[in-house]
Amino acid sequence: MPEPVSQRRIAQTVLKARGIARLAELRAEGVTAATMSRMERNGEVLRLARGLYQLPDVPLDVHHSLAEAAKRLPKGVVCLVSALAFHDLTDQLPKHVWMAIGQKDWAPKADGVSIRLVRFTDRLLADGVESHTVEGVSVKVFDVAKTIADCFRYRNKIGLSVAIEGLKEALRQRRATPDEIAKQAERGAVTTVIRPYLVALTANG
Repeated sequence: MPEPVSQRRIAQTVLKARGIARLAELRAEGVTAATMSRMERNGEVLRLARGLYQLPDVPLDVHHSLAEAAKRLPKGVVCLVSALAFHDLTDQLPKHVWMAIGQKDWAPKADGVSIRLVRFTDRLLADGVESHTVEGVSVKVFDVAKTIADCFRYRNKIGLSVAIEGLKEALRQRRATPDEIAKQAERGAVTTVIRPYLVALTANG
């Protein structure tokens, strides 16, 4: 008879495949919480937050915090300053991961990477979403045009200067067209706010 695969081996296989795994995912593969605790004490895994694990020798991506946040909030979408930084449209280094969630979605307790939540309507949460892979984790991020419109919509939270900087960079790098940004501004009801800046920045072609 073949030797049964140990829980440790299973845990290592799951973490290699997924990058970061929740305890629920590991349990579904037959790994107990006690095994994960022992592996953590032995230095075989890193506990990133409550019920969230990663192998210790994995090279961290520059966007590691986004992968961790996405695992903790599977329905969430990276937004605002964190999305600007992901798209290389700001020099800001966000202290938190800004995540958009639905009006009634569960909010996690503070643990691990710092997350700032913004509640979106279902329509705005589903609009302009891209999927990227970071450290083996699928991370949802709003696209450039949607991010710019959202930054103007939440300018009181992040600062108008950050929103304007993002708009300038998006246009300069040609990451979104004025028309795409205007459409997202209309959907987010910030056309009157964003139009003067859009006109000024595109006046000279």
